[in-house]
Amino acid sequence: MSAHDPVLVSQGTLTCFKAYDVRGRVGHDLDEGIAYRIGRAFADVMQPGTVVLGRDCRASSPALQDALAQGLMEGGADVIDIGLAGTEEVYFATAHFAAGGGMEVTASHNPIDYNGIKLVGPGSRPLEPAELDAIRAAAERADFAVAPVQGQRRFQNPREAYAEKVCSFVTAKALRPLRVLVNAGNGVAGPALDQILATLTRQGARIEVIRMLHEPDGTFPNGIPNPLLPENRPTTAQAVLEHKADLGVAWDGDFDRCFLFDETGRFIDGEYIVGLLAAGFLVDAPGAGIVHDPRVIWNTQAEVAAAGGTAILARTGHALIKARMRETGAIYGGEMSAHHYFRDFMACDSGMIPWLKVMEGMSAMGLPLSRMVDRMRAAFPSSGERNYKVADPAAAIRMVEETYSAAAVAIDRLDGLSLDMGAWRMNLRASNTEPLLRLNVETRADETLLASKVQEIDALLLPLSLARQA
Repeated sequence: MSAHDPVLVSQGTLTCFKAYDVRGRVGHDLDEGIAYRIGRAFADVMQPGTVVLGRDCRASSPALQDALAQGLMEGGADVIDIGLAGTEEVYFATAHFAAGGGMEVTASHNPIDYNGIKLVGPGSRPLEPAELDAIRAAAERADFAVAPVQGQRRFQNPREAYAEKVCSFVTAKALRPLRVLVNAGNGVAGPALDQILATLTRQGARIEVIRMLHEPDGTFPNGIPNPLLPENRPTTAQAVLEHKADLGVAWDGDFDRCFLFDETGRFIDGEYIVGLLAAGFLVDAPGAGIVHDPRVIWNTQAEVAAAGGTAILARTGHALIKARMRETGAIYGGEMSAHHYFRDFMACDSGMIPWLKVMEGMSAMGLPLSRMVDRMRAAFPSSGERNYKVADPAAAIRMVEETYSAAAVAIDRLDGLSLDMGAWRMNLRASNTEPLLRLNVETRADETLLASKVQEIDALLLPLSLARQA
């Protein structure tokens, strides 16, 4: 028997497998025994040869990483252990070392008692649903054949090469001497950021950086880093004002998402960052494709059209966006949830490239970030994502469709329900990862109409809310 035989909840159905990855409460949905079995299953199903393995700073991550490594090696796969790293560093290293797969032990922005595993195949491509299903089934069966040769584990740090790749997306000497407030949230962004800044400085950049909550600390003494939550934003916003920064940047725990604040401390909603980045990439690649999700689209489509690009709609979710980018060769893809994908970064998401590209745009235009964003906000105001916990999401969506469909200019069901009402538009969809119904509303330069429509749809959905009924 292996030292990593399951001892907690490792028997039967593995509840930690989600739509795109592995995630759950440690000791309840996920333990070292399960991690070992997932490693063995990944080796058997993917036949990867070599697997890159990284981890975030949570207290449970080293043991889970060790169990994964043992499973992979007993399955005959060699392991390149890159240690403490962000998810995108695993993406980079998987391609950099020409490995057959990559795995990052992380729970990103989930509660402190959670952990998980993000998995990719060769070239850092997302796993196909059939591959993830096969890994889950093999891990549940746990009837692994003995590998003829056990794999080996070696420790290698590709961070310097990773930083060079990230910095290749901008011309360092062309960056204005901006002051940037960076908040790593005690996740794992800090060490990678230090290497990126050292690389930029060597290349001639003169930016000034104020670091905040910079050291990785798996106890998260300042709370789980998730700047998407409005209650978590004031810390960064106030620091931007205090230090008179030109730009504020905050990351989630594994830094595959970054969140931006302008010089006034205002949080910038994700769809406007998508518009900025799309326009920035099209300067050097006129006519290129830009992939975007269907939740809030009018600003993105207007920016892409104005810059001479081609807007390409894709369903929400990192695996779906990445697949669409690889299929179309699009240069950039963005989701309003702060996931940004880059063709020349294995069509993967990065939380470091976006803020560098935004600085490049600020430098080229000679404008404060607030001015660049205010134009888009005024032209296409949006509600921000509103969440409703309802017992029957499908029935709730049908009710909204019955209410509005007769007056709709266009109806789209690519991802949930999208209704174009002419002067305003909405998207209502069930979350892929949480038991929630998500609503986004946008208008054409009409804040009053936006407020009234949000209030109107609230009146339909709030009576169905489980939280309200409790």
